[in-house]
Amino acid sequence: MPRDPHPPGIPSPGISQIPHPPGPPSPGTPVPRMSQDPHLPGTPSPGCPGNPILSMSWDPQDPHSPGPPSPGCLCPGCCRTPILWDPHPPDAPSSGCPGTPTPGTPSPGTSISRTPLTPLKCPIPGASPPVAILGAPAEDPAPAVFSADKVPAGLDAIIIGSGIGGLAAAVLLAKAGRRVLVLEQHGKLGGCCHTFSEKGFEFDAGIHYVGQMHEGSMTRFIVDQLTEGQLEWVPMPAAYDAVVLGEPRRSRAHRVLTGEKEYFNGLRERFPGETAAINKFEQLTKSVVSGMKAVGILKLLPLPLARLLCRSGLLPWLSPFCRMASRSLKDVVDGLTANAELRAILSYIFPTYGVLPSKASFSMHSVLVNHYLHGAWYPKGGAGEIAFHTIPIIQRAGGNVLGRAPVQSILLDSQGKACGVSVKKGQEVVKIFAPTIISDAGLFNTYERLLPAEARALPEIQSQLGMVKHGEAGFSVFVGLTGSSQELGLEATNYFVYPGNNLDEIMKRYLTSSRDEAAKSIPFLFVTCPSAKDPTWEMRHPGKSTLAIVTFAKYEWFEEWKDEPVNKRGDAYEDLKKTFVDAVMEVVFKLYPNIEDKIEYISGGSPLTNQHYIASPRGEIYGIDHDTTRMRAEAIATMRPQTVVPNLYLTAVPAMWCLGPGGEPRGKRRSFRRHSQSSTTR
Repeated sequence: MPRDPHPPGIPSPGISQIPHPPGPPSPGTPVPRMSQDPHLPGTPSPGCPGNPILSMSWDPQDPHSPGPPSPGCLCPGCCRTPILWDPHPPDAPSSGCPGTPTPGTPSPGTSISRTPLTPLKCPIPGASPPVAILGAPAEDPAPAVFSADKVPAGLDAIIIGSGIGGLAAAVLLAKAGRRVLVLEQHGKLGGCCHTFSEKGFEFDAGIHYVGQMHEGSMTRFIVDQLTEGQLEWVPMPAAYDAVVLGEPRRSRAHRVLTGEKEYFNGLRERFPGETAAINKFEQLTKSVVSGMKAVGILKLLPLPLARLLCRSGLLPWLSPFCRMASRSLKDVVDGLTANAELRAILSYIFPTYGVLPSKASFSMHSVLVNHYLHGAWYPKGGAGEIAFHTIPIIQRAGGNVLGRAPVQSILLDSQGKACGVSVKKGQEVVKIFAPTIISDAGLFNTYERLLPAEARALPEIQSQLGMVKHGEAGFSVFVGLTGSSQELGLEATNYFVYPGNNLDEIMKRYLTSSRDEAAKSIPFLFVTCPSAKDPTWEMRHPGKSTLAIVTFAKYEWFEEWKDEPVNKRGDAYEDLKKTFVDAVMEVVFKLYPNIEDKIEYISGGSPLTNQHYIASPRGEIYGIDHDTTRMRAEAIATMRPQTVVPNLYLTAVPAMWCLGPGGEPRGKRRSFRRHSQSSTTR
């Protein structure tokens, strides 16, 4: 049947329809826009065999080379890393070259993170370094606010949400020659990967550190593919995390070290009498990670076969991951040692996936421990660089990424297949059609809010919803400081601060308390200094520094204001948030005493903030709860990109990509209890 299930006619009042062209062409019919070079329709690159996936190898010094490839071309001999080649590197520019400018000293406040195109090392030993000329660096994508005239014609796919999962899916489709439209409900693109600026301070919304970005790793390889090799990653200090139990003094912190040997040897040195327990923990975590192949198999097998395998009882015998998935972190660690401090340090990283130790799957925890064993990295120039280097790839293939585009519903045709979306633009509803719909909006938003009632009621969808629950919500504090990181004694190391060593007990006590008492018993703070991690920060924002603090909070504590408009939730809401901000800062001042009289800006973000800016249904940090139930083999097998609704797919992001969404960057000024500086909250 034709792609458009709604034949042209007179639309209903207030409804705009953006039709797509007729259905797929007949076999053998050429499709000019699917050419290898999106800038030269219908004209493939010289010598290109026509596989529009990645980048080809091309030697500019070789006179027999077939010539520069088009973006997105894969040719024989390719080492499979798309590298942008700058013919005039900064240290040796050609005289009078109008191309890539030589960087100079920027004016204060000027962004220098848009670095010139640079070649990377070839990951295949002995192969020639691949290069591909894609021209000068792209301009920073202008804020693209949704309007019907910005929707490309002939879409191949629509992606709901511009988080890292949505952008990654869009880039992969663009590299395959597909025209994709990404729709973001917020005005900022990038989901938790976006940055925002207030009062001259730049804040990351969610990316605080990422593991496995060392050269040669699969994660680095994938990210290089998604960003054309142009996103630079800066290694954090060897002690990337520090754990404080009790009085928040940096001198008492246990510093978590980079490297497998260093990580576990550091534990043995701190706890010399617990060598057997630490050795067993090391053995268990490594065996769990080695057993993750079973997870991939479950995702790849046809669902009926995967379910049969789950019910056979073989998986726990075949895979340590599946065997340990049903055991809680607390249960395993308590069985290893009676040392309360060691138990806490072995469990400290649970906030990076947001589940209490008594509910967290040991397999999930092992994955996160392994994720950071080789250290941690931070995107040079801030998290906004991720969107900056991915959006142009989507646009070059004829697609677009549009903000302020709240999707109201997923459209189904008469056969129940997904065929488009409706977007609210003011009082108007715009319908956009495409043969493939991909949701990066999360399971609950996709199934409970975007799907029509008849699809939502399908047994398969109700079954999936019954397997999961909402994760814990978060509270964030963003602080702008006068003075450089060096002057203020700020570190690039992240601090995990707990008031005691029984992490599960203090978390439960906090999450079951009343909202009036909650701020008095905050059980955990993640304290990070983005300005100290980014080597370009001081040049872009001289004399300024930032801190970001994340903790947990219950959605129910703030729920009564959920229907109030942003910035107009009233004094009672602001006062409640202020109690949390004050309690958080009391601890931070003990960790960093030099900042107490240097605060120029402070902002708090409640679960309602997360709900507004990243569309978390209940302000959750990581979407669905990654507890032992979620890690069961049958749940893993069932949750896959394909949905029971034809043409509708899901995409998402692993929890280790971020720790906490953003705060509330604008709004009513409020005085901070201990200072005269303003506190911006809403």
